Amino acid sequence: MKQLLSSCAIAFSTYSRIPMPQVEWSEKNMRHTLAFFPLVGAAVGAVYWAAALLCRLLGFGDLGRAALLTAVPLVVTGGIHMDGFCDTVDALASHAPREKKLVILKDSAAGAFAVIWCGVWLLACFGLTGELSSVPTLAAGFLLSRALSALAVERLPSARAGMGASLKQGSRFPRWVLGLYLLLYLGLIFLVGRPIPGLAALAAAVGFYFFYKRLALRQFGGFTGDLAGWFLQVCELVILAAVVVTERLVALWL
Repeated sequence: MKQLLSSCAIAFSTYSRIPMPQVEWSEKNMRHTLAFFPLVGAAVGAVYWAAALLCRLLGFGDLGRAALLTAVPLVVTGGIHMDGFCDTVDALASHAPREKKLVILKDSAAGAFAVIWCGVWLLACFGLTGELSSVPTLAAGFLLSRALSALAVERLPSARAGMGASLKQGSRFPRWVLGLYLLLYLGLIFLVGRPIPGLAALAAAVGFYFFYKRLALRQFGGFTGDLAGWFLQVCELVILAAVVVTERLVALWL
């Protein structure tokens, strides 16, 4: 039990700004870190949902709510995944050989393409959030995106040494754990009464997962921590778009 709690604390302290007790980053304590990563998403979703309820309580308009909800995941995670998104965008935009792309990933400086596409991501997220009706469905999506991200870390080879490679060596994400998280996600979307947008988000996220696997292998020879961040940011945008579009289609149909 102590190892499980230590792995959980490491997952939250690494991928969020939620205060956690200090634990030793040993191989034993990190053994189950990857399995707890989706719970970080559940925490992000809970804060996201609470922020939406606060907006309703305070009478925020659509613009204010969209701005706050766009910022919440970045604030809770400390922007760690957006940092990986920016580094990956720079590497992909270089159209350089694989070895050069991996060097660009390690460069901490943000290039022009990183700034441009970070702005595009924020605008897209802000605009889609302004159209969002089913906040609880999207809140569940933060768990889904991280479950798929953990699966990719488990299944893909490491492209280079780094934090992602260390996590892959020290932690595992068994299929039965993935199954539990998928059941939890399905339970949440049926509990909140929005199964159709939730199932559409699941289909879109799984489709993007396979696209990501192919891109990571072809462009980089595997995954890195930065690539995992890129996947998470884009996957969450894909989930958001799927929920919003499906809500509109259902409204038109009915």
